[in-house]
Amino acid sequence: MNIALIGATGFVGAAVLQEALNRGHKVTAIVRAPEKLTESPGLTVRKTDVYDTQDLAQALAGHDAVVHAFNPGWGEPQIRSLFIQGSQSIYAAAQQCATKHLLVVGGAGSLFVAPGIQLIDTPQFPAAYKEGAEGARQMLQWLQDKRDLEWSFISPPALLEAGVRSGQFRIGADQLLMNGQAPASISVADLAVAIIDELEAPAHIHQRFTVGY
Repeated sequence: MNIALIGATGFVGAAVLQEALNRGHKVTAIVRAPEKLTESPGLTVRKTDVYDTQDLAQALAGHDAVVHAFNPGWGEPQIRSLFIQGSQSIYAAAQQCATKHLLVVGGAGSLFVAPGIQLIDTPQFPAAYKEGAEGARQMLQWLQDKRDLEWSFISPPALLEAGVRSGQFRIGADQLLMNGQAPASISVADLAVAIIDELEAPAHIHQRFTVGY
């Protein structure tokens, strides 16, 4: 499979890049800082501005799938608006080049913890992540009535951590996964497994899903 990966130098993107290359896929890394990546068999690196939809469409052309692991940066004051702007540009670019599948990496904040209550709206949700989580929630809401592109949206569990690749995890839908009375976790390596699994055998077209131990 020929995969375009947006945000390949980030925490999630780097893990997705490694997983995809390890499985023998060809990957075009769409990044702001190409110098952060080293040469690797199957890897093409392209510097592209995600807010430039026309340039991005050219970069995405010819790929079987696009992974959106874009993040403006947790320290960015305008993270919410920039995430939405960049995400909508990615969607429009994928439309223009007739991409078969767009997989968006979102956050846990929009997962439900009770009927009508999402994690982001609970008092325990960390304030430092709220603006970014709100951007991801609004992007999910924007996507949910879109049917002109085959998209999927993955929310990690509440705890996304560095760790080993096990290849073993649960798959959920809109509810926050729990491990007994505590929120479930997953390693970023296993999140990457779930992402590439979805590209290889799509099971959540026009749906959000989550994963966790």
